[in-house]
Amino acid sequence: MSEKNKELLNKARPIIGLFIFVVIISFVSDRFLTANNLFNVLRQTSINAIIAIGMTFVILTAGIDLSVGSVLAFSSALGAYLIKGGMNIFLVILIALLIGLVAGTLNGIFITKGGIQPFIATLVMMQLLRGGTLVFTNGKPIPVPAKEVSKVFTFIGRGNVFGIHVPIIITIVVFIVGYFLLNHTKFGRYIYAVGGNEESSMLSGINTHKVKISAYAINGLMSAIVGLIVLSRLSSAQPTAGEGYEMDAIAAVVLGGTSLSGGQGSIIGTLIGALIIGILNNTLNLLNVQSYYQMIAKAMVILIAVLLDRKSKH
Repeated sequence: MSEKNKELLNKARPIIGLFIFVVIISFVSDRFLTANNLFNVLRQTSINAIIAIGMTFVILTAGIDLSVGSVLAFSSALGAYLIKGGMNIFLVILIALLIGLVAGTLNGIFITKGGIQPFIATLVMMQLLRGGTLVFTNGKPIPVPAKEVSKVFTFIGRGNVFGIHVPIIITIVVFIVGYFLLNHTKFGRYIYAVGGNEESSMLSGINTHKVKISAYAINGLMSAIVGLIVLSRLSSAQPTAGEGYEMDAIAAVVLGGTSLSGGQGSIIGTLIGALIIGILNNTLNLLNVQSYYQMIAKAMVILIAVLLDRKSKH
Protein backbone atom coordinates (compact mmCIF):
# COMPACT_ATOMS: atom_id res chain seq x y z
CA MET A 1 0.00 0.00 0.00
CA SER A 2 1.34 3.43 -0.95
CA GLU A 3 2.05 6.12 1.63
CA LYS A 4 -0.80 8.24 0.22
CA ASN A 5 -3.30 5.41 0.60
CA LYS A 6 -2.07 4.70 4.14
CA GLU A 7 -2.58 8.36 5.04
CA LEU A 8 -6.11 8.33 3.60
CA LEU A 9 -6.89 5.14 5.50
CA ASN A 10 -5.66 6.65 8.77
CA LYS A 11 -7.84 9.73 8.22
CA ALA A 12 -10.87 7.59 7.40
CA ARG A 13 -10.33 5.20 10.31
CA PRO A 14 -12.57 7.09 12.81
CA ILE A 15 -15.56 7.32 10.45
CA ILE A 16 -15.14 3.67 9.42
CA GLY A 17 -15.02 2.68 13.09
CA LEU A 18 -18.15 4.72 13.83
CA PHE A 19 -20.05 3.12 10.94
CA ILE A 20 -19.10 -0.42 11.97
CA PHE A 21 -19.93 0.37 15.59
CA VAL A 22 -23.41 1.70 14.69
CA VAL A 23 -24.17 -1.34 12.53
CA ILE A 24 -23.18 -3.74 15.33
CA ILE A 25 -25.14 -1.84 17.98
CA SER A 26 -28.27 -1.71 15.80
CA PHE A 27 -28.31 -5.53 15.86
CA VAL A 28 -27.57 -5.71 19.59
CA SER A 29 -30.41 -3.38 20.63
CA ASP A 30 -33.60 -2.70 18.65
CA ARG A 31 -34.14 0.51 20.66
CA PHE A 32 -30.91 2.12 19.50
CA LEU A 33 -32.00 3.50 16.11
CA THR A 34 -35.22 5.12 17.39
CA ALA A 35 -35.45 8.89 16.88
CA ASN A 36 -35.82 9.64 20.61
CA ASN A 37 -32.78 7.56 21.50
CA LEU A 38 -30.59 9.10 18.78
CA PHE A 39 -31.47 12.60 19.96
CA ASN A 40 -30.67 11.47 23.49
CA VAL A 41 -27.27 10.20 22.32
CA LEU A 42 -26.51 13.55 20.67
CA ARG A 43 -27.56 15.49 23.77
CA GLN A 44 -25.44 13.33 26.06
CA THR A 45 -22.50 13.37 23.65
CA SER A 46 -22.53 17.18 23.46
CA ILE A 47 -21.03 17.44 26.96
CA ASN A 48 -18.05 15.23 26.18
CA ALA A 49 -17.66 16.63 22.67
CA ILE A 50 -17.14 20.21 23.87
CA ILE A 51 -14.47 19.18 26.37
CA ALA A 52 -12.87 16.84 23.81
CA ILE A 53 -12.60 19.66 21.27
CA GLY A 54 -10.64 21.68 23.83
CA MET A 55 -8.57 18.59 24.66
CA THR A 56 -7.70 18.22 20.97
CA PHE A 57 -5.79 21.52 21.04
CA VAL A 58 -3.80 20.31 24.05
CA ILE A 59 -3.02 16.81 22.74
CA LEU A 60 -2.00 18.22 19.35
CA THR A 61 0.78 20.05 21.19
CA ALA A 62 1.85 16.66 22.67
CA GLY A 63 0.30 17.61 26.02
CA ILE A 64 -2.44 16.25 28.27
CA ASP A 65 -4.94 17.83 30.66
CA LEU A 66 -6.35 15.92 33.63
CA SER A 67 -7.98 18.95 35.25
CA VAL A 68 -10.99 19.44 32.96
CA GLY A 69 -13.48 17.76 35.30
CA SER A 70 -12.31 19.81 38.28
CA VAL A 71 -12.46 23.05 36.27
CA LEU A 72 -16.02 22.12 35.31
CA ALA A 73 -16.98 21.47 38.95
CA PHE A 74 -15.39 24.64 40.33
CA SER A 75 -16.84 26.97 37.68
CA SER A 76 -20.25 25.34 38.13
CA ALA A 77 -20.15 25.68 41.93
CA LEU A 78 -19.05 29.32 41.75
CA GLY A 79 -21.78 30.04 39.20
CA ALA A 80 -24.45 28.52 41.46
CA TYR A 81 -23.18 30.53 44.43
CA LEU A 82 -23.24 33.81 42.48
CA ILE A 83 -26.73 33.13 41.09
CA LYS A 84 -28.05 32.49 44.60
CA GLY A 85 -26.41 35.75 45.64
CA GLY A 86 -28.54 37.62 43.10
CA MET A 87 -25.82 38.54 40.62
CA ASN A 88 -26.79 39.37 37.05
CA ILE A 89 -26.84 36.13 35.03
CA PHE A 90 -24.68 37.47 32.20
CA LEU A 91 -22.03 38.55 34.70
CA VAL A 92 -22.20 35.09 36.31
CA ILE A 93 -21.61 33.45 32.94
CA LEU A 94 -18.68 35.79 32.24
CA ILE A 95 -17.04 35.08 35.62
CA ALA A 96 -17.50 31.31 35.28
CA LEU A 97 -15.92 31.36 31.82
CA LEU A 98 -13.09 33.52 33.12
CA ILE A 99 -12.40 30.95 35.85
CA GLY A 100 -11.97 28.24 33.21
CA LEU A 101 -9.77 30.49 31.10
CA VAL A 102 -7.54 31.36 34.05
CA ALA A 103 -7.24 27.73 35.20
CA GLY A 104 -6.24 26.63 31.70
CA THR A 105 -3.78 29.51 31.36
CA LEU A 106 -2.14 28.59 34.69
CA ASN A 107 -1.78 25.01 33.48
CA GLY A 108 0.01 26.29 30.40
CA ILE A 109 2.27 28.59 32.43
CA PHE A 110 3.23 25.81 34.86
CA ILE A 111 4.14 23.60 31.92
CA THR A 112 6.02 26.12 29.78
CA LYS A 113 7.55 28.56 32.24
CA GLY A 114 7.83 26.14 35.16
CA GLY A 115 9.10 23.23 33.09
CA ILE A 116 6.64 20.83 34.75
CA GLN A 117 5.43 17.79 32.82
CA PRO A 118 1.83 18.26 31.55
CA PHE A 119 0.66 15.16 33.42
CA ILE A 120 1.97 16.47 36.76
CA ALA A 121 0.94 20.10 36.25
CA THR A 122 -2.64 19.27 35.33
CA LEU A 123 -2.83 16.58 38.03
CA VAL A 124 -1.96 19.27 40.58
CA MET A 125 -4.61 21.59 39.13
CA MET A 126 -7.13 18.76 39.19
CA GLN A 127 -6.51 18.12 42.89
CA LEU A 128 -6.37 21.82 43.72
CA LEU A 129 -9.69 22.70 42.11
CA ARG A 130 -11.42 19.50 43.23
CA GLY A 131 -10.38 20.19 46.81
CA GLY A 132 -11.34 23.85 46.38
CA THR A 133 -14.78 22.84 45.15
CA LEU A 134 -15.34 20.51 48.11
CA VAL A 135 -14.25 23.23 50.54
CA PHE A 136 -16.34 25.87 48.77
CA THR A 137 -19.47 23.70 48.75
CA ASN A 138 -18.74 22.00 52.07
CA GLY A 139 -19.15 18.73 50.20
CA LYS A 140 -22.83 19.43 49.54
CA PRO A 141 -24.75 20.37 46.37
CA ILE A 142 -25.61 24.04 45.84
CA PRO A 143 -29.22 24.08 44.60
CA VAL A 144 -30.42 26.97 42.48
CA PRO A 145 -34.19 27.42 42.94
CA ALA A 146 -36.17 28.04 39.76
CA LYS A 147 -37.28 31.47 40.98
CA GLU A 148 -33.64 32.58 41.15
CA VAL A 149 -32.73 31.41 37.65
CA SER A 150 -33.56 33.49 34.59
CA LYS A 151 -35.11 31.89 31.53
CA VAL A 152 -31.94 32.73 29.61
CA PHE A 153 -29.81 30.56 31.86
CA THR A 154 -32.33 27.70 31.92
CA PHE A 155 -32.38 27.85 28.12
CA ILE A 156 -28.63 27.02 27.98
CA GLY A 157 -29.04 23.53 29.39
CA ARG A 158 -32.69 22.65 28.83
CA GLY A 159 -33.91 24.76 25.92
CA ASN A 160 -34.33 23.74 22.30
CA VAL A 161 -34.52 25.47 18.94
CA PHE A 162 -36.77 23.83 16.34
CA GLY A 163 -36.63 20.64 18.38
CA ILE A 164 -32.82 20.62 18.65
CA HIS A 165 -31.45 20.80 22.19
CA VAL A 166 -29.37 23.92 22.89
CA PRO A 167 -26.31 21.92 24.15
CA ILE A 168 -26.18 20.27 20.71
CA ILE A 169 -26.29 23.70 19.06
CA ILE A 170 -23.51 24.94 21.36
CA THR A 171 -21.45 21.88 20.40
CA ILE A 172 -21.92 22.66 16.70
CA VAL A 173 -20.83 26.28 17.24
CA VAL A 174 -17.78 25.18 19.26
CA PHE A 175 -16.92 22.64 16.57
CA ILE A 176 -17.10 25.24 13.78
CA VAL A 177 -14.92 27.71 15.72
CA GLY A 178 -12.42 24.97 16.65
CA TYR A 179 -12.26 23.69 13.07
CA PHE A 180 -11.69 27.21 11.75
CA LEU A 181 -8.92 27.92 14.27
CA LEU A 182 -7.04 24.69 13.52
CA ASN A 183 -7.44 24.68 9.74
CA HIS A 184 -7.66 28.28 8.62
CA THR A 185 -5.49 30.35 10.97
CA LYS A 186 -1.79 30.84 11.67
CA PHE A 187 -2.44 29.76 15.26
CA GLY A 188 -3.74 26.39 14.04
CA ARG A 189 -0.64 25.83 11.92
CA TYR A 190 1.50 26.67 14.95
CA ILE A 191 -0.40 24.13 17.07
CA TYR A 192 0.45 21.35 14.61
CA ALA A 193 4.02 22.56 14.22
CA VAL A 194 4.69 22.65 17.98
CA GLY A 195 3.22 19.17 18.43
CA GLY A 196 5.16 17.80 15.48
CA ASN A 197 8.55 19.16 16.54
CA GLU A 198 8.73 21.78 19.27
CA GLU A 199 12.46 22.43 18.91
CA SER A 200 12.23 23.06 15.16
CA SER A 201 9.20 25.29 15.72
CA MET A 202 11.15 27.35 18.23
CA LEU A 203 14.11 27.68 15.85
CA SER A 204 11.77 28.84 13.08
CA GLY A 205 10.58 31.75 15.24
CA ILE A 206 7.34 30.37 16.68
CA ASN A 207 6.64 31.40 20.28
CA THR A 208 6.03 27.82 21.44
CA HIS A 209 5.27 28.85 25.02
CA LYS A 210 2.52 31.21 23.88
CA VAL A 211 1.03 28.53 21.62
CA LYS A 212 0.95 25.95 24.42
CA ILE A 213 -0.49 28.36 26.98
CA SER A 214 -3.22 29.31 24.48
CA ALA A 215 -4.06 25.63 23.89
CA TYR A 216 -4.51 24.98 27.61
CA ALA A 217 -6.49 28.22 28.01
CA ILE A 218 -8.90 27.10 25.28
CA ASN A 219 -9.30 23.75 27.01
CA GLY A 220 -10.07 25.43 30.34
CA LEU A 221 -12.64 27.64 28.64
CA MET A 222 -14.37 24.60 27.11
CA SER A 223 -14.57 22.97 30.55
CA ALA A 224 -16.19 26.07 32.01
CA ILE A 225 -18.75 26.16 29.19
CA VAL A 226 -19.73 22.58 30.01
CA GLY A 227 -19.86 23.51 33.71
CA LEU A 228 -22.51 26.14 32.91
CA ILE A 229 -24.47 23.72 30.72
CA VAL A 230 -24.51 21.09 33.49
CA LEU A 231 -25.51 23.70 36.10
CA SER A 232 -28.32 24.94 33.88
CA ARG A 233 -29.58 21.43 33.18
CA LEU A 234 -29.56 20.25 36.81
CA SER A 235 -30.33 23.59 38.55
CA SER A 236 -27.75 22.45 41.08
CA ALA A 237 -23.95 22.45 41.39
CA GLN A 238 -22.64 19.06 42.48
CA PRO A 239 -19.26 18.95 44.31
CA THR A 240 -18.42 15.71 42.48
CA ALA A 241 -19.44 17.02 39.05
CA GLY A 242 -17.08 16.21 36.20
CA GLU A 243 -15.38 13.23 37.82
CA GLY A 244 -13.99 10.98 35.09
CA TYR A 245 -14.76 13.47 32.32
CA GLU A 246 -11.06 13.79 31.49
CA MET A 247 -10.92 10.10 30.56
CA ASP A 248 -13.94 10.35 28.25
CA ALA A 249 -12.47 13.43 26.57
CA ILE A 250 -9.04 11.85 26.07
CA ALA A 251 -10.70 8.67 24.76
CA ALA A 252 -12.74 10.70 22.25
CA VAL A 253 -9.64 12.52 21.00
CA VAL A 254 -7.58 9.33 20.63
CA LEU A 255 -10.44 7.40 19.04
CA GLY A 256 -10.77 10.29 16.59
CA GLY A 257 -7.25 9.66 15.33
CA THR A 258 -5.31 12.36 17.15
CA SER A 259 -1.87 11.11 18.12
CA LEU A 260 -0.83 11.31 21.77
CA SER A 261 2.62 12.23 20.46
CA GLY A 262 1.18 15.44 19.03
CA GLY A 263 1.16 17.08 15.61
CA GLN A 264 -1.43 14.79 14.02
CA GLY A 265 -5.21 14.79 14.31
CA SER A 266 -8.37 16.76 13.59
CA ILE A 267 -11.45 18.27 15.17
CA ILE A 268 -13.67 16.19 12.87
CA GLY A 269 -12.03 13.02 14.16
CA THR A 270 -12.57 14.16 17.74
CA LEU A 271 -16.28 14.70 17.11
CA ILE A 272 -16.53 11.19 15.66
CA GLY A 273 -14.63 9.83 18.68
CA ALA A 274 -17.03 11.60 21.04
CA LEU A 275 -19.96 10.01 19.17
CA ILE A 276 -18.38 6.56 19.55
CA ILE A 277 -18.00 7.11 23.32
CA GLY A 278 -21.56 8.47 23.53
CA ILE A 279 -22.99 5.52 21.60
CA LEU A 280 -21.03 3.09 23.79
CA ASN A 281 -22.41 4.68 26.97
CA ASN A 282 -25.93 4.72 25.56
CA THR A 283 -25.79 1.09 24.43
CA LEU A 284 -24.49 -0.13 27.77
CA ASN A 285 -27.35 1.74 29.46
CA LEU A 286 -29.89 0.23 27.07
CA LEU A 287 -28.54 -3.21 27.89
CA ASN A 288 -28.72 -2.42 31.63
CA VAL A 289 -25.01 -3.00 32.10
CA GLN A 290 -23.81 -1.91 35.55
CA SER A 291 -21.65 1.22 35.73
CA TYR A 292 -18.69 -0.82 37.01
CA TYR A 293 -18.59 -2.81 33.79
CA GLN A 294 -19.05 0.37 31.77
CA MET A 295 -15.79 1.70 33.19
CA ILE A 296 -14.03 -1.51 32.16
CA ALA A 297 -15.49 -1.31 28.65
CA LYS A 298 -14.36 2.30 28.18
CA ALA A 299 -10.90 1.44 29.48
CA MET A 300 -10.61 -1.32 26.89
CA VAL A 301 -11.74 1.05 24.14
CA ILE A 302 -9.03 3.55 25.14
CA LEU A 303 -6.41 0.79 25.22
CA ILE A 304 -7.37 -0.41 21.73
CA ALA A 305 -7.28 3.17 20.40
CA VAL A 306 -3.79 3.78 21.83
CA LEU A 307 -2.51 0.48 20.42
CA LEU A 308 -3.92 1.37 16.99
CA ASP A 309 -2.27 4.80 17.23
CA ARG A 310 1.11 3.22 17.96
CA LYS A 311 0.68 0.64 15.20
CA SER A 312 -0.20 3.32 12.63
CA LYS A 313 2.98 5.22 13.54
CA HIS A 314 5.15 2.13 13.07
